[in-house]
Amino acid sequence: MEASRTLVEPDSKILVTGAGGFIGRRVVASLIENGLTNIRCLVRSARNRGEDRLTPLAQSTGARIEIFEGNLLSRQDCNRMCKDVQIIYHMAAGRGEKSYASAYLNSVVSTRNLMDACLQERHFKRFVNVSSFAVYSNRSQCFGRAFVDEDCPVEEHAALRADAYCYAKVKQEEIVVQYGERHRLPYVIVRPGVVYGPGNEKIHGRVGIGTFGVFLHLGGSNKVPLTFVDNCAEAIILAGTTRGVEREVFNVVDDDLPSSRRFLRLYKSNVRRFPSIYVPKPLSYFLCFLWEKLAEWSEGQLPNTFNRRTWHAMWKETGYTNDKLKRRLRWSQKVPTSEGLRLYFQSCRAKEHHA
Repeated sequence: MEASRTLVEPDSKILVTGAGGFIGRRVVASLIENGLTNIRCLVRSARNRGEDRLTPLAQSTGARIEIFEGNLLSRQDCNRMCKDVQIIYHMAAGRGEKSYASAYLNSVVSTRNLMDACLQERHFKRFVNVSSFAVYSNRSQCFGRAFVDEDCPVEEHAALRADAYCYAKVKQEEIVVQYGERHRLPYVIVRPGVVYGPGNEKIHGRVGIGTFGVFLHLGGSNKVPLTFVDNCAEAIILAGTTRGVEREVFNVVDDDLPSSRRFLRLYKSNVRRFPSIYVPKPLSYFLCFLWEKLAEWSEGQLPNTFNRRTWHAMWKETGYTNDKLKRRLRWSQKVPTSEGLRLYFQSCRAKEHHA
């Protein structure tokens, strides 16, 4: 890192929440690679300590890694974990939650508690909130011309997406911005696309879904907004350490994005073959419309999972850019897409073999 562009010193205390997770572990490793070696790692419980990964990392690099077992819903824990911290990389969230209340609690209330603790620290310099492409809405953009960049609107009525994770992330971003405006909390928001790599072997829903016993390929010619986990971690770190980007939003996608069709073809040839049916976009849109109406008619008996808001966000033909990320943070893709996909497919094969 260039010293003139770096917000903190190498020995500055840094907090990583969600440090035991898929992205969090790589963020910790990348911080060390970038010369930042005083890291406090928040994990939820002993089961998720990540000692098999984080502790050996400290031993092999000489970094000062403190494993902090705590709960973001506890204000006392938040105060303790934020003591003397200068940058927070906040990745802990209520992912996978089905209940809106639970997702809100673990993504929004927890974030508020963490920011309240930040305000007590005199030398605090930046709060990096790791969000998601899930917050975006492109319903107002013309068919075939949709383009997602940092100026694309987020869901105004996120609850109507029928996705607790989307709802919680939208509300989380709102509270971060509020604290920035009301309390002058220095923040940056990072929105990764589809983060992939060893440790996350699922085929993302933007490619298709296997809910109905056969894989429905819905993406077609759409580009999949992939970012290899190492590349994503590097972008997250730069969002915290680069001077002069307070209150900015950065999308994270790699170069050379494959189409959904190409991704699925590569997956089948490199991992395993399975039957799939391509659903053309006009038909998938109509089916989402039909599902939405049936859900309304059922008065809550049928979950409104596949609705038109979801269709626009996930399967409408859309373009992506990482121009701002490169221009403002001087990010560059370290792991080429071809290599990232090779490592991902290798991990998928290993998981299939042990299943």
